[in-house]
Amino acid sequence: MRYVIIGNGTAAIACIEGIRSVDTEGDITLISTESRHCYGRPLISYYLLGRVDEAHLDYRPRDFYIKNNVDAMLGVTATAIDPEGKSVTLEDGTKVPYDKLLIATGSRPFVPHADGYETVENKFTFMTYDDMKALEAKLTPEARVLVVGAGLIGLKCVEGILDRVKEVTVVDLADRIMPSVLDAEGAAMVKKVLDKKGVTFYLSDCVSAYKDNTAILRSGREIPFDIVVTAVGVRPNTDLAKGAGCDVNRGVIIDEHCETSVKDIYCAGDCSEGYDKSINAKRILALLPNASFQGRCAGINMAGGDEKFTNAIPMNAMGFFGCHELSAGAYDGECISRITEDTYKKLYVKNGKLIGFILINDFERAGIYTSLIRDEVPLDTVDFDLLIDKPQLLAFSADARKAKLARKV
Repeated sequence: MRYVIIGNGTAAIACIEGIRSVDTEGDITLISTESRHCYGRPLISYYLLGRVDEAHLDYRPRDFYIKNNVDAMLGVTATAIDPEGKSVTLEDGTKVPYDKLLIATGSRPFVPHADGYETVENKFTFMTYDDMKALEAKLTPEARVLVVGAGLIGLKCVEGILDRVKEVTVVDLADRIMPSVLDAEGAAMVKKVLDKKGVTFYLSDCVSAYKDNTAILRSGREIPFDIVVTAVGVRPNTDLAKGAGCDVNRGVIIDEHCETSVKDIYCAGDCSEGYDKSINAKRILALLPNASFQGRCAGINMAGGDEKFTNAIPMNAMGFFGCHELSAGAYDGECISRITEDTYKKLYVKNGKLIGFILINDFERAGIYTSLIRDEVPLDTVDFDLLIDKPQLLAFSADARKAKLARKV
């Protein structure tokens, strides 16, 4: 069996592990535009911060490809997929045959139009190792940095560079930081931490033009800068899948086996669009845990197994300067709050089930909340009053506790 994987991120690595859990002999070829050994993308900000060194960026040990008998074609770009001839064409015209194919091409930064952007000399995005190294080369103690985007990527960049430059200013069109993850109250708590660190925010605003190292905002405010980092969002890389005839919406449509509409072509990670249990609909969940689950599911099925991934939910874990946030599911229905000066807990209940939560600096046994959402546990079958304040297995019935413990074993 010949397996081909396009990509080298979380989904691709999980796919390799999924394949090898079923088939230890088949040929695996991995094709990646990036020339670096697989690495943890969330770690690039910690590299700038000085918390991890080059070696500890690795997502898997350096002998991972060798141990798993993978032909890793790094620094090579796939340009087309031929589903009838079952081959992948590379940029030099070489064709790589496959029996089963995974598309794990991820996403790319979205850079919104602003007059004069093309004239800015020191402009960067912040998604890849190469992005990070290019930015690092321009950082100086006197640099004024403008970060466009107050989402997770933009704020992780802020954390990584803040102590290495003179000042950091953040602009975002939304009225709060991390609007896709936090509600207004939670966002205000996290923003307070960043404010104390000296980060300047201009929210409910955007850059309309750049001129002579000055950003002109829609409000008329002018911000001088030396470096611009754009981190307003991403777009899924779906061109290869479209060219192969796969059904594509915003992302590549996949079924519960992570297979596309084209036989023997699978897809996983940020470029895919699968079922989100929290909203009972398909959508992109560009999250590391989701990419891992999808990649492994795809790999097992590519190797002849029968695996399904049907309980995907949005999950985010992040931290800035010692303030940590964890969230999952949907923020709808009845809201139960437990808020102090330093901690924040909101649980969302709908139709007798927990459907989402936001936690800040209060993570004790948060996995119990996640399992309640994933397993759609009726709250009248547990001691939910106990779970609100002290999540623990004692809140479940004896049979449920046995089942959960057996699952862990």
